Amino acid sequence: MSARIAGRFSWRRLGALIAKESLHIRRDPRSLAMAFVMPLVLLVLFGWAITLDIQNLNVAVYDRDQTQPSRSYLRAFEGSSYFTLIAHVEDYPSLTRLLDSGEADLAVVLYPGFAEALEAGRSAPAQVIADGADANTGTIALGYAEAVTNRFNAELVGGLAEPAIDNRLRVWYNPELKSRWFIVPGLIAVIMTVITALLTSLTVSREWEQGTMEQLIATPVQGVELLVGKMTPYLIIGLVDVLVSVAMAIWVFGVPLRGSFWFLMASGTLFMLGGLGLGILISTVARSQLVASQVAMVATFIPAFLLSGFLYSIDNMPPALQWVTHAVQARYYVAILKDVFLKASPPIYLVNEVLFLTVFAIVVLGLALFKFKKRID
Repeated sequence: MSARIAGRFSWRRLGALIAKESLHIRRDPRSLAMAFVMPLVLLVLFGWAITLDIQNLNVAVYDRDQTQPSRSYLRAFEGSSYFTLIAHVEDYPSLTRLLDSGEADLAVVLYPGFAEALEAGRSAPAQVIADGADANTGTIALGYAEAVTNRFNAELVGGLAEPAIDNRLRVWYNPELKSRWFIVPGLIAVIMTVITALLTSLTVSREWEQGTMEQLIATPVQGVELLVGKMTPYLIIGLVDVLVSVAMAIWVFGVPLRGSFWFLMASGTLFMLGGLGLGILISTVARSQLVASQVAMVATFIPAFLLSGFLYSIDNMPPALQWVTHAVQARYYVAILKDVFLKASPPIYLVNEVLFLTVFAIVVLGLALFKFKKRID
């Protein structure tokens, strides 16, 4: 009779396990801090620290023309929020010294005949030199300088000649190209990947270390009840963390939420089920909290940070690495978050991402349940 009872799924036992786990979390300050404080700290820290925008580039100028048009062109740099004119030099050695010492990030040289060429409707001789020691900064600085030049052309000499191509460039979804608009949504996926796996890996390995898992196994509890009972409180905590992170993205970092909030939360639930299952799977292999936390960090943070497309374009990676990224769960949630926040595409466009998150969750939870059953048997 007892074997028949033990073989049935019991909602009562499941409720008792959820209550037990919730009580344990409430009484453990470290679990509470990890569940609620750590995601906020990471979001604020990385959200402010990681930016691809560059402000206040120091510019040195060598104006060999010394005319009104040349001074107007240089004022266009002064009027830009990206540049700060730090020096007007009188010769090349002074210009070179400023670049060599790192005091100047950019140098602008205007040659004699600058004003004369503009008045004649010809190309005016000018040179912009960027410090290429930091290739990324140098490339962005040249882009900013090109934008300043184009605006100067449009405002001051646009009427002198018709352009050969009327190329009207426009950026959709993020017209000001603010890097935080695409970094912060992706950051939510990276942080939640780490937190979900870490939380469940520690809570189960703690049971192994303290010997209470053997006591649980000695009860009529089934593997699926234990799995769901362990995961449910952390799933609720994870959803609260996502809600708070989305609120911070909108009201702290100014990222617009243009898509469906409910689709974001539904896909987030799928995503967290996979992450929580991965943590439990890790803890069934590594019974020590220290080993489980280390494995969880390595298995989640590095792939999510480097291979999810959160910061680096997957299309620019070597083909072999592009194949590897298909197995990274965070890649699909990063794509969903960026789309929901910025593009608001219909959910049908994200069916592949949702499908992968579903398959990942089923496979990982199935493996975790299989390992649990083996322990219980």
